[in-house]
Amino acid sequence: MQHPRFAPLLVAALVLLIVQPPATRAQAQRRPNVVVFLADDLGSRDLGATGSTFYESPNIDALMRRGCSFTQAYAACPVCSPTRAALMTGRYPARVGVTDWIGGPQPEEAAKLPRWNVKTMLPAPYREQLQLENVTIAEAMREAGYATCFLGKWHLGGPNFYPPLQGFDTSIGASHRGSPGKEGYFAPYNQTIDLPAPEGEHLDLRLANEASAWIEKRDKAKPFLLYFSLYDVHTPLMAPAETIRYFEAKRAKLGLIDAFAQEGASKLRLNQAHTTYAAMVKTMDDCVGIVTKQLESQGLLDDTIIVFTSDNGGVSTAEGWPTSNAPLRAGKGWAYEGGVRVPLAIVAPGVSKPGSTSDIPSISTDLFPTLLAACGLAPREKDHLDGVSLLPALRNEKLADRPLFWHYPHYGNQGGQPYSAIRSGDWKLIAFHDPKQPVELYNLAADPNEKQNAAGSNEPRVRELRAALDAWKKSVGAVDATVNPALKHP
Repeated sequence: MQHPRFAPLLVAALVLLIVQPPATRAQAQRRPNVVVFLADDLGSRDLGATGSTFYESPNIDALMRRGCSFTQAYAACPVCSPTRAALMTGRYPARVGVTDWIGGPQPEEAAKLPRWNVKTMLPAPYREQLQLENVTIAEAMREAGYATCFLGKWHLGGPNFYPPLQGFDTSIGASHRGSPGKEGYFAPYNQTIDLPAPEGEHLDLRLANEASAWIEKRDKAKPFLLYFSLYDVHTPLMAPAETIRYFEAKRAKLGLIDAFAQEGASKLRLNQAHTTYAAMVKTMDDCVGIVTKQLESQGLLDDTIIVFTSDNGGVSTAEGWPTSNAPLRAGKGWAYEGGVRVPLAIVAPGVSKPGSTSDIPSISTDLFPTLLAACGLAPREKDHLDGVSLLPALRNEKLADRPLFWHYPHYGNQGGQPYSAIRSGDWKLIAFHDPKQPVELYNLAADPNEKQNAAGSNEPRVRELRAALDAWKKSVGAVDATVNPALKHP
C-alpha cells in the first residue's frame, strides 16, 4: 500500500503523464549524453588551467571552468595501454593483465635483446589485448540504450579486439599501434589507420571533424557515448607549421631557454619551452573545441556530460624531452607523481558546480562507475571492480577514504624501473621489484615533489603499507618482474 505522505507526489506524476505530450515525456526521461576526451601523454601541468604559462589551451580551460577539476587525479599506470584498459573496464591493469604498453617486450623477447644484458630484472609477461570477457563502459552504456562511437587511438589489441567488439557501434581511425608511427600526424597516415585523406591533412583535426559529423548525423532517438581518444600529444613531435611558428615567436618574446637536470641516469627537462610540443597541445585543444562547438550548435551542452583526462604523465626524460611536470618529480614511465598525475575535468550539468575543484584522490578506474552514476544507471560492481563513483565529489560531498594502487613490472622507455606502489591518505610507498633497490616512502602533503625518502624514519608505516600493497597484489593476481638470470654479477 502506498504510504500517505507520497500520495501527492504520485498524483502530480500522474497528472504530468496525462497532460504532457508524448515527445516531451520522452525528452524528460532521456538520459544525458557522454563525451570522453582522452589525451595521450599529456602531463598534469600541460594546460593553461593547470598551471602552464607557455602552452595554450583555451577550449579545454573553458571546459574545466564549466565543471569540476580534480587536482589529485591519477592515471592507473605511468604508460598508456594499461591506463586505457583501466578506463574501459573500471579494473586495475594488473587485474586485466595489461600491465605494459602493447608492443613492449615480453620476458622471452627482452632476454634476447643486447641492451637487457645490463638490466637487473626481466619484465613480467603481460596480455597484449583487452580480453573480450571484460565488460567495457561502452558495452554497459549500449545495453542501456546508448549509441556508441569511438575515435582515435585504441592500442588495446589488434582487429579481433577492436572497438566494434568492445561495445562501440562506430569506430573511426582506430589502430593497434600506440602512435601515428614514423609516418606521423599528416596524411598519408600509416596503413593501420584506415582513413583515406588528402595529403597534408592532420590526423587529430580529421578525427575531430569526424566526431562533429557523427554528432550531427547520430540517431537522435538515443542518447550517445562519444569516446574521442586523441593521438596528440604522443610522439612523433609534429604539429601544423603555422602553429609551431607562433610558439617560436612566443618563446623568443618570453626569452625562454631550455633547462635540464638529472633524474637517476636520465636527463630531465625542468621547464616548458618546447615549441613543437606547445603547438601539439594547441592542436589538441583545437580538436576539443571543434567537438564542443558542435555540441553547442546542436543545443546539447546542457544535456551532455564531458570528461577530459590523460593516460599518463608528460614525457620529460626521453623521446625529445618535450615537456616538464615540475615541480612534480619525473614523468611518463616513472613511479613518481610526474609519471601518474594527470589532468581530470568532469562537466556534469546539474550535478557539478561550475569552476569547482576537488582534492579527492581519483584514478582511471573511477571513470566507469562515475559515468554510470551521472547517467542515472545502476552500478555494475561485478564489472568495474576497482572503481568508485566520483559523483559525491562532483556534488562537493565527502568520499570514503580508500587506498590507490599501481603495478608496473616493466622498464619504462623513459628510464623508470619496475615497481608497485600504494597511496593511502597522504602517504605513498614505492616498492621496486629489484631486490637491491630500497623501498621509498613519501608524505605527499608535506613533500608533494617526493624529495625526501621517509622510509628510514617510518619503519612501522612502511610495514603497514607494504602489507596492504602485498595483499592487494595477491588479490588482483599481480605478477612481478623477476631477477635476470643472464645478468653477469660481479
